[in-house]
Amino acid sequence: MNILILCTGNSARSIIGEVLVSALPGYTGYSAGSSPKGEPHPMAVRVLQDMGHDVSGLSSKSWDVYSGPEAPKMDIIITVCDNAAGEACPYWPGHPVVVHWGLPDPAAIEELNFMRAAFEDTYASLKKRLTAMAALPLSQMSDTDRKTAIQGLHNQG
Repeated sequence: MNILILCTGNSARSIIGEVLVSALPGYTGYSAGSSPKGEPHPMAVRVLQDMGHDVSGLSSKSWDVYSGPEAPKMDIIITVCDNAAGEACPYWPGHPVVVHWGLPDPAAIEELNFMRAAFEDTYASLKKRLTAMAALPLSQMSDTDRKTAIQGLHNQG
């Protein structure tokens, strides 16, 4: 199952989500942004490395990469920032389920001591939700039920 995590800058939350999704058996994670920063945030990379994840090949890219006919078909798209959720998204081939999990931007924290904690909180929050999502019988659910169930994971905190 292919999951695309979207954010505006594609440098922090969506990058962390991509790595976490790809760590789940049977899932491939992708990430993109409406206005990509050009590279992953260094603290996102550091936290992912410290948690034992492979960060090679991570890049900050435009969501246009995944909207063309040759792009991988996405099953689920999760927006993780309020800006990206409110923007006019491209057409997604295959009509994936789209949900919104608004999370605070850890890259907005400027104080280094607090920044690390903010990135770790984002990691933990996404890991909790994505692990719960992977436990759902998604392949046996209708698109409407998938959307409701996945959105409900965010609403539960």
